[in-house]
Amino acid sequence: MGKNGKGPMGKAGSGPATGKTGSNVGKGGNSNLARTANRPAPGRQVSLRGGGSASLRPNGQIRSINRNGMHINHGLNGSRRIESTHNGARIVTTGRNSGYVQRAYVTRNGRSYVSRTVVVNHVAYTSVYRSYSYGGYCCYYGYHPAYYYGPAYYGWAYNPWPAPVYYGWGWGGAPWYGYYGGYFAPYPTYPSAAFWLTDYLIAANLQAAYQAQAAANAAAKNAGTDAASQPQENTGSDAPATGSGAVTLTPEVKAAIAEEVKAQLAAEQAEAKPAPAGGQQPSQTSEEVPPALDPARRTFVVASDLAVTGDGQECQLTAGDVITRISDTPDDDKNVIVSVAASKKADCPVDKQVAVSVDDLQEMHNHFQEQLDNGMKDLASKQGKSGLPKAPDATPVASDVPPPPPDTSAEKTLQDQQASADQVEAQVVKEAFSQGS
Repeated sequence: MGKNGKGPMGKAGSGPATGKTGSNVGKGGNSNLARTANRPAPGRQVSLRGGGSASLRPNGQIRSINRNGMHINHGLNGSRRIESTHNGARIVTTGRNSGYVQRAYVTRNGRSYVSRTVVVNHVAYTSVYRSYSYGGYCCYYGYHPAYYYGPAYYGWAYNPWPAPVYYGWGWGGAPWYGYYGGYFAPYPTYPSAAFWLTDYLIAANLQAAYQAQAAANAAAKNAGTDAASQPQENTGSDAPATGSGAVTLTPEVKAAIAEEVKAQLAAEQAEAKPAPAGGQQPSQTSEEVPPALDPARRTFVVASDLAVTGDGQECQLTAGDVITRISDTPDDDKNVIVSVAASKKADCPVDKQVAVSVDDLQEMHNHFQEQLDNGMKDLASKQGKSGLPKAPDATPVASDVPPPPPDTSAEKTLQDQQASADQVEAQVVKEAFSQGS
């Protein structure tokens, strides 16, 4: 994110092209909006024997469970997220073969860092996050790049190319692309790398949405349940037979995402500059505004399944949807109000205002940063080829806090948590039915 509102080479950014600001919402000037968006969704609460509670939807589907330090949340599309803390590690499971294990890592210049071993379909990698406090809350976690590039490469990615470039992505035969053809279309040409990176990011999220729904459908099928009324997206023999509908990712929303890309390129360019001779990186201050609440950041690309509530009605967000934050100050539950800027069929409708936790927004921003790093790496390998202009030196340089090797026990830890959650849910179902409706 731009620290001074300017991009690389001192150029001022034009800001998100959403036409929405709403910066006073949540500051006391529009408390009615916050109360409306935070109105609880219908359903019932169940007090569990031995402690804990569960929230059930009107159709009897489990919405959430809190028991013995384990938090389980179910999406409307059959997705499930499990979170717990064990032996100092934060364990987050987002699918049958995905999630992460977070542990304390190092402290540098007064700043504390954690490592995450992320597992996706049995493949593990690590990322580093910086922890910090804000508003009396600890801790938010901000993605810390494993490497940076030279300032010239960031400037090349940010600034216009000599002429617009056509680039063929080769997505035509991909199942996810066919399914979301009514939602997303890549730019016909690219005036700069920032727009190429925009399409790269959107495509990565839509692929993730497709795979996540496939996993949710498979889990529901194995459990003998129905993944609500969402499109039955899957892969292989269970591939979806219908498209994403007429809802589209508009040019205005894509322009807002491109502005976020530019802002992040500007931030990483500034962070990549070496400290002055004899100087040190600044130490952590007592409180820092997380990027999720930065007044200059408004547009967020949803990174994973998320059930949200607005005006007492629950709806689903999935990876690749786009939301605009319209309040700056979290409420007592650490939620802010967002408006849905773009969504896929069966997800929350466009312009619906819903409450989203600051933690979830921060994770969206973190994922955005990580995907941008992946895109810059991919672009570096392809520059000068397939019609892309040649870039300046794109050799990566390790950051001050490189990630550690993956935790070899992470996958088993996630599997054990899934098994525990299965047991807890089986108990909750029995208790909920015994208490009646």
